[in-house]
Amino acid sequence: MKDIILTGDRPTGNLHLGHYVGSVKNRIKIQNTVDYDKFYIMIADTQALTDNHDNVSKVRNNIIQVAIDYISAGIDPSKVNIFIQSMVPELAEITTYFMNLVTVSRLQRNPTIKEELKQRNFEKSLPIGFLNYPVSQAADILAFGSTIVPVGEDQLPMIEQTREIINSFNYTYSPKEKIFNEPKAYLSEEKICQRLPGLDGKLKMSKSAGNAIYLCDDSKTVKEKIMSAYTDPNHIKVSDPGQIEGNVVFSYLDAFCQDEHFEKYLPEFSSLDDLKNHYRMGGVGDVKVKNFLYQIIEELLTPMRVRREECLRNIDKIYQMLFDNSKKVSKEARKTLEKMKTAMGLNYKQIFTASEDEKNYEINKNKKNIIKAKTF
Repeated sequence: MKDIILTGDRPTGNLHLGHYVGSVKNRIKIQNTVDYDKFYIMIADTQALTDNHDNVSKVRNNIIQVAIDYISAGIDPSKVNIFIQSMVPELAEITTYFMNLVTVSRLQRNPTIKEELKQRNFEKSLPIGFLNYPVSQAADILAFGSTIVPVGEDQLPMIEQTREIINSFNYTYSPKEKIFNEPKAYLSEEKICQRLPGLDGKLKMSKSAGNAIYLCDDSKTVKEKIMSAYTDPNHIKVSDPGQIEGNVVFSYLDAFCQDEHFEKYLPEFSSLDDLKNHYRMGGVGDVKVKNFLYQIIEELLTPMRVRREECLRNIDKIYQMLFDNSKKVSKEARKTLEKMKTAMGLNYKQIFTASEDEKNYEINKNKKNIIKAKTF
């Protein structure tokens, strides 16, 4: 059986280089090399509202921005179903049924939730929707029978929670015939790509921390950001020995640099290892290394800017694509929901549309059960 792939992002701002190497790059690789059955990318506006409920316009306006980021980066709408989460109401109902299978204490122990609660200072005023994030994500994954979920390292606890929900649902409602199969996480092969650090060197690259290079940044902005990136504070003179560990510029080179980049932009060095060795010994300045990184990032972002301009000229088509895809995937999620409700004994539609003989049988069976219950 061919794989079904689902992934997505919250529309709280444009995508950045951390998104690209952590997930988007893998999506493009899968799109172009894997013989999959279906591929879904969800713009998770409902989940974005869990910590932006008072700023709906921010979420709404970023939906189209994220869609443009996808296409600019290389996602092909003819191969991938890009859709909007809130336009698939079945996801909310599936979430509701899954909520009964998870305890509050289990959600509070989720490492991803614990970390994000600290970042958002939600300790005293935690929205239920935010705490319920892992359950909602499980519904998104399972509604389409997803077998592969491309994620960043920080999302692995969400996949684990999804597996727990699957086991609980199958055990409770369908022990003989499994309704859901367990999905697998698809991680970037490079460790640094799984959690790209921010420009400040303190946290991972993120929109909320303001330490990101965005896929939509122009050339001047990219250069300014790279020139401000954290390096080794003790590497003051070119002749000073430099430290690689914790040096953001070298972390980015680990993520983006290829051997052919040296021939193009820094021919005096043969490889990244060669550059690192010279930097450690002294004799290589931060400005030289940053300029090298800037040229590499520009090579990556320049074709994205061309595709972005094309998207902006055809923005009505992108809106229509999102609308059409959302309606289409809603029908697919409805099939999963109906299977769930049948397993749970909640598919009243089957009873209401049954033949008269079937209805009479159900009525008479219920009467017998009621009479039998009264005799006790």
